[in-house]
Amino acid sequence: MDRVSRTVLIVDDHPSFRASARAVLEADGFEIVGEASDAASALTAARDLKPDIVLLDVQLPDATGFDVCEFLCGEQPLPEIVLVSSRDASDYNGLIQTSHARGFISKADLSGEALRALLA
Repeated sequence: MDRVSRTVLIVDDHPSFRASARAVLEADGFEIVGEASDAASALTAARDLKPDIVLLDVQLPDATGFDVCEFLCGEQPLPEIVLVSSRDASDYNGLIQTSHARGFISKADLSGEALRALLA
């Protein structure tokens, strides 16, 4: 990633995934500026924290990650949105490709290297 995109907001309703994502990404040089467990708090955190990257779970308790992605597209500066799920990308029938997200990483495959490669 040539551009300095380093600050990350982690959005996931499972505290254990947020903790493991934080540990993995911080170990690889990313700065985690916040966490959110649902769509409403994700939107507030994104507006307040202005992260470079939003790591966004597809399935949240109050909305889908696709819905949150649409709302975030109106934000300035626009964060890089990366969708994550424990399900396979093919389970979403092309919704990832038509969303405003930069792409998708399986939760099992999340790493700083995978995130950098997706955003390169």
